[in-house]
Amino acid sequence: MRFGSLRMLAARWGQRALPSPRLRDFRLVRMTGNLEFQYPWLLALLALLPIYAFLRGRIGKLAALRFPSADIARAAGAAARAASGRLLLFLRLLTVALCIVALAGARFANDHTETQASGVDIMLVLDLSWSMMALDMGGPKERVSRFDIASQVLEDFVHKRPSDRLGLIVFSAVPYLASPLTLNHAWLIENLRRLHVGLIRDLGTAIGDATAAGAKRLKGLKDSKSRIIILLTDGDNNKGDIDPVPAAQLAAALGVKIYTIGIGIEQPCMLNRFDPSTGKLELDPNGNLLPGMILQPANYDVLSKMSALSRAKSYRATNRRELQRIYDEIDRLEKTEIKLRRFTTYRPLYQWPLLAAFGLFTLEMGLANTRFRRVP
Repeated sequence: MRFGSLRMLAARWGQRALPSPRLRDFRLVRMTGNLEFQYPWLLALLALLPIYAFLRGRIGKLAALRFPSADIARAAGAAARAASGRLLLFLRLLTVALCIVALAGARFANDHTETQASGVDIMLVLDLSWSMMALDMGGPKERVSRFDIASQVLEDFVHKRPSDRLGLIVFSAVPYLASPLTLNHAWLIENLRRLHVGLIRDLGTAIGDATAAGAKRLKGLKDSKSRIIILLTDGDNNKGDIDPVPAAQLAAALGVKIYTIGIGIEQPCMLNRFDPSTGKLELDPNGNLLPGMILQPANYDVLSKMSALSRAKSYRATNRRELQRIYDEIDRLEKTEIKLRRFTTYRPLYQWPLLAAFGLFTLEMGLANTRFRRVP
């Protein structure tokens, strides 16, 4: 089988393909954290502290000096409360409060959500022949080609399959690997956006070779839950070394299902002139499209046979809405199994309020026996 190398695309794009992951199942863990207490009911003891301070009646102790007469004490006026007592009592209350917080079991809870996905391996096979520049699938005033619509719908499909390995093969007269099977969908989409009709200079439509190339890429994936090819084309097979039906038989023997999609209206349409080096439509000085050649409707009976051989489905799309509906149906038919597991891990924090309480208690004792020491 003749299979085009990456040299042309690599030279044009300037980057290499990413290696595909070896694991079929993968896990994604999301974490959220919050502060909580193991014994929150103990925090009710904090309410006793202001009550204790109130019932104490005064802050600090009065000076204990003896007077020979009570009259002398009265003459001295009302007894002044020691200002230092306010600070010492505050430190004591704060120390007790921190001890209560430590006893309540302060901790940081990490809530984990683990997603385990067993995905589907999907090889997207996209026709890049010149007929894909036809403007028959857009609106009356739209200048949007078959390829533009197909690539936009494909990009939307890729976004809907985050747990699947996807690859991309493009073909005209020969197939080329645009992206290997990968979970790096952003990279795949970036390469998809770089494609344009005319990038492959070999003219023709090699449906059989492209299908066999996709099956070959899916062949060695023994850990795959499901392997499928989604083939999109707008023409008949007229190039290549392998006919479409034998290629479909080969894929079916390898356990690969082939969903086929034929696009384009059911009547002749105009293929306007375009620049193959850029994939842009050519316009006259007045901004009007330049006529090219007339395209005849393709015969898609062979696509139905290919899908039937692999026990899949074949579709027809004549506009954007129909094509979107087809990919949505394939998305529903080929579901990915996803399992969620939630659990919580805890990181204890009680040592921090306990250390702070010890520090405050040390400070209180130091002040009470040095600067704020009382004279009996």
